[in-house]
Amino acid sequence: MSTRPISDHGLLSDCRSAALVTSDGSVDWLCSPRFDSPAIFARLLDEDAGHWSIRPSGPAEVTRRYLTDTLVLETTFHCPGGTVVLVDALALGEHERGHGLGVSSPGVLLREAICVDGRVDLEVTYAPRPEFGLVHPLLERRRGALIARGGAQVLTLSTPIDFQVRGSTAHTAVTLRAGDRLGMALDARPAWETEPARWTPRLIHRRIRDTIAGWRSWSRLHTNYRGPWQDKVGHSGRVLRALTFAPTGAIVAAATTSLPEHVGGQRNWDYRYTWIRDASMTVQALTTASACEREQAAFFTFLARSAATQPDRGVDLQIMYGIGGECDLTERPLPHLTGWRGSTPVRVGNDAWRQRQLDIYGEMLDAAHRLSYDATEQHLDGVTRAFLRGAAETAARRWREPDQGIWETRGPSRHFLHSKLMCWVALDRAIALAPVLGATALVDDWGRTRAQIRDAILTEGWNPRAGTFTQAFGGTELDASALTIPIVGFLPGDDPRVRATVAAIATRLTDSRGLIRRYDTCDGIVGREGAFLLCTFWLAHALALTGRRAPAEQVFQTAASHANDVGLLAEEVDSSTGEPLGNFPQAFSHIGLINAARAIRDADGGRIHGHRHSCPDPFLTHRSPAPTAADRVGVGAAALAAR
Repeated sequence: MSTRPISDHGLLSDCRSAALVTSDGSVDWLCSPRFDSPAIFARLLDEDAGHWSIRPSGPAEVTRRYLTDTLVLETTFHCPGGTVVLVDALALGEHERGHGLGVSSPGVLLREAICVDGRVDLEVTYAPRPEFGLVHPLLERRRGALIARGGAQVLTLSTPIDFQVRGSTAHTAVTLRAGDRLGMALDARPAWETEPARWTPRLIHRRIRDTIAGWRSWSRLHTNYRGPWQDKVGHSGRVLRALTFAPTGAIVAAATTSLPEHVGGQRNWDYRYTWIRDASMTVQALTTASACEREQAAFFTFLARSAATQPDRGVDLQIMYGIGGECDLTERPLPHLTGWRGSTPVRVGNDAWRQRQLDIYGEMLDAAHRLSYDATEQHLDGVTRAFLRGAAETAARRWREPDQGIWETRGPSRHFLHSKLMCWVALDRAIALAPVLGATALVDDWGRTRAQIRDAILTEGWNPRAGTFTQAFGGTELDASALTIPIVGFLPGDDPRVRATVAAIATRLTDSRGLIRRYDTCDGIVGREGAFLLCTFWLAHALALTGRRAPAEQVFQTAASHANDVGLLAEEVDSSTGEPLGNFPQAFSHIGLINAARAIRDADGGRIHGHRHSCPDPFLTHRSPAPTAADRVGVGAAALAAR
């Protein structure tokens, strides 16, 4: 059973796959050659599922950071006899720069230990366990290498030092003195391919420097945001790039599977896939953090190609896809793994792909709408235009039907407010895009249906007795997804119903740490969950749209403070302990940070910015009256403290 805190891990990426490294120098997670491949190291989920550690043999004080503008991790061990710096990277393709990051990544993990002063004794343990620990490979010592054979892959560890091999684990000790370097490289190849050439220490050093240069070239091209929390927004943009599968443009929801939303519980899902639900927020975040039309268009094109189908067949549009566009993501347990802190089952695949979620039609059309007009015309071919027209028609035809909602509840279908809201968005954006889609003849019909949805939300989604918008039509329960009402432009931020809903959520869904829970209702899954960081950033975003910048800043700071020491955000936070929970790092949380930061910046001077109805420009300024004392009631202790 793994007990290492989730927040103790740093992320490595080559824009194809990901590794997680602990603060004491252990690679406890590595999937290769893709994010969704079976893990080679999975100690994150079971103590015996494989790792590769490089650490001092005695006590050490540890500090770590990402090298400036990169996803190359530097861990410094301050030992009684000296100091060692460990640099870890997943190698980018040689001379890969800018938009080319990840195009030709070789799938090699590079590690270099450098003694900067004194003398330090290091211990190195190498325990590969392919296929999530099912394979305990045979280790063969070669000159300059250790070869691991078993299963579908051959692993080649290039190393200048000798190891003692016992079973499927290799161990060695080495002493470094000031100026010494120890470089190693792990290359994973299909078992039927020719063994790769060895990586020499000099080549390892050179390729680490080249990878640093690659990340910095990308950062120079994609540093667009200017405003508060500029460093956090820039870093979050790099995290989104790190979670991008370069060959297709897909962005995974997280780098891991089965890290739980509740310790010891069953809310353990595989997040190494791409959700349509995330699309519009992701495109908005990419616009803010990088202003790169190429990457926005690549992400949207991936979604459009993956989702391309005939909507008029009566089959629900799938809500998520594999990073290559795969549709069948059938979920299965891995019973041989004990899970993080005993949280089982450990799952691969995700059966949420079978669910009906009507909100995804709005997310697809909003993502298309958020591209600039020129980019929209350029990247919507005839098939995609027809598909988007069909998506709008499907939203118009099916918006009255129940579904599972944005949170993928596994209980009965309901008439979720957020799903109706996003059907409204689908038609609103389709009307704006009608000339591009070749759909001007449909605008009148779409406009009438959009008005019907609006009336239904304002009458059935609004509970006058509770004084809030509710989770589902005719209900009384709150749901944090109602915070998106002003974000998508359904109502302006100064609407009294918006302000009342924001205040109610801030009061009734806020935990003692000032973080927001998604809802307080039964969702058909055993056990509870932590507070949701995306929802907390939504609250900051919505407060900014209501013209209340000071509370928005306070809520933003509260959410952002739960990043780990290298700026990575989990999905959730345990309300009782403050410990990060869920799959890690979580793209949704970083997306929420980026979008909330922009909203707060743009709320300066009491100006409120939201989404313009039926217009290619995604931002519209509204004038808001100054908040009254009544408006401030229920914002939460943390927000009020900022006043």
